[in-house]
Parts: sequence; structure tokens; C-alpha cells
Amino acid sequence: MTVSMPPNTRLRDQWPFLTVLLIVAVGLIRIVMYHWRDGTTLIGVGLLVAAVLRLLLPDKRAGLLAVRKRRVDMLLYGGFGLMIIYISLSIIGGQLDF
Repeated sequence: MTVSMPPNTRLRDQWPFLTVLLIVAVGLIRIVMYHWRDGTTLIGVGLLVAAVLRLLLPDKRAGLLAVRKRRVDMLLYGGFGLMIIYISLSIIGGQLDF
């Protein structure tokens, strides 16, 4: 008896999540390279991309981005993304100042 994986668990079906993960990974690399403002802004952009993908894709195509109901996911991804971008662009001074 062979066990087949459900269609949403294949790696290629998780492209929305992998796209967001790639943006966040690039942001983390920028932070490690002491470009913290660029890195945190990229993390916020990644969350905004997650919100847009959650809006445009049906639940079955959203993959791991579909955690809660669509509206809740969009509000949380978008809200946190905007907050992170705002904070990263508004902080002045500090050890890693430009």
C-alpha cells in the first residue's frame, strides 16, 4: 500500500510561502551585514507580499500562508508589515545609524 501526499503538501504548491520566506531571508542577511534598516524594511515588505498573495489566491492555492480566515490573515500580515516598515524608517540614531 502506497501513501500519497495530499496535493497541498508538495513543495511546488508552497510557492507563495517560499516567496515570502525568500524575501524575509534576504532581509535577515541584510541585517547581519549591518544594514539593519534595509533588512527590517525587507521583512516588512515580505509581510505585505504575504497579505497581497493571501488576498489574491484561493485558500487551497495559498499554501502555508492560509493559517486563519482570509480577512484575519490579510489584516495581520498587512498590519505587521506596515508597522515594521514604519518603525524601521522612523528610528533615528543608535549604534547602526546611517
